[in-house]
Amino acid sequence: MGAESSLIDFIGATPRPRALDVRWIHGSPSAKHNTDPDIQIHDYDEHTFILRQNMAIDYEAPFLYLLFGNERAVLIDTGATASAEFFPLRQVVDELIESWLARHPRHGYQLLVLHTHPHGDHVAGDGQFTGRPDTMVVSAERATAWPYFGFADRPEAVAQVDLGGRVLECLATPGHHEAAVTFYDPWTGFLLTGDTVYPGRLYIEDWPAFIRTIDRLIDFCDHRTVTHVLGCHIEMSRQPGVDYPIRTVYQPDEPPLQMTTGHLREIRAALEEIGDRPSRQAFPLFILCPNS
Repeated sequence: MGAESSLIDFIGATPRPRALDVRWIHGSPSAKHNTDPDIQIHDYDEHTFILRQNMAIDYEAPFLYLLFGNERAVLIDTGATASAEFFPLRQVVDELIESWLARHPRHGYQLLVLHTHPHGDHVAGDGQFTGRPDTMVVSAERATAWPYFGFADRPEAVAQVDLGGRVLECLATPGHHEAAVTFYDPWTGFLLTGDTVYPGRLYIEDWPAFIRTIDRLIDFCDHRTVTHVLGCHIEMSRQPGVDYPIRTVYQPDEPPLQMTTGHLREIRAALEEIGDRPSRQAFPLFILCPNS
């Protein structure tokens, strides 16, 4: 089959929300006796995969995102563990790409590795992709990532990352971290928010910047079809306002990963309620945690 005849139309349809009623691996009472896979793989659709790291490997249990386009795939974040022996991310990604290419053959297919921000639990696996053919790993540090997206001189810009017909929109969204980036995928309607927004403890490094980011995300979403707001962790329990303690390795009563644009407005209202004297306060699905 020729390359042109096998091109996938990623722009011909409005994204429709698919169910995300996934039972995510959530640890076990004894990490030593955990039998879950090192990495859980959920195929949201044929071209979109959500990965979760096993809590028995690292309590952060971050979520990673692998998105396929016609010319390249992008892996967003690389997890909390460097060792390929304990966290075989490269192997899993290679197998998913090999399987995808078996269904959609093409030559010279590339892999791009990007990040939501440079905290250790989002970049630890970068080294597994060193030397991988047809692969580009963009450092998560602001000095590298922001120039790559064009944010160094224009932090207000909306950058584009073209995977080959599937074009992600990228925003500079500091507040949790000065280098934070949010990704929007028009194909699925995913808003990938990293550690800026997720069901858990929202650690805020820069309070005014975080407010500006939430305002910007609300405005951005008002002009897009957003099906799911997806961060990189689950830290809350299903009991409103109650989180699992830090370093917990067993979370049997997790709420769903996915949030909505309505939750962005709830966060903004919470920020308004707290005002200009930041303090740790719990709300039903998130806890605002200023770092200072």
